[in-house]
Amino acid sequence: MSQFIAHIALVVRDYDEAIAFYTKKLNFELIEDTVLSETKRWVLVAPKGSKECKLLLAKAVGDQVKAIGNQSGGRVFLFLHTNDFDRDYQHLLNQNIKIYREPSTEEYGKVCVFEDLYGNLWDLIEKKP
Repeated sequence: MSQFIAHIALVVRDYDEAIAFYTKKLNFELIEDTVLSETKRWVLVAPKGSKECKLLLAKAVGDQVKAIGNQSGGRVFLFLHTNDFDRDYQHLLNQNIKIYREPSTEEYGKVCVFEDLYGNLWDLIEKKP
């Protein structure tokens, strides 16, 4: 049996602002944007070249609004791996993305923590070879 995580739902305030952030600021690809109803869409984004796991941008409704930007209780929530930390860190700076924790070199590689447009925390990681 083969299994993998296909999508991770990320609660967002607005589909279009979330798409713009992930595609323009983080250079992700818009994989799918399908209208399901008058108020609901199926929106998938992923880093370019990503083969399996994608973010499902899910517009918050009702009590879900409280979870926007805090789906993990203030912990780092998502982990973006790169093969060129310096390039991608500079891109974050160039896009005025808030750096939550400055770069450091750890046992496993280079890492920094940044915030997405809603305040969710992400690790940018380049693992040691």
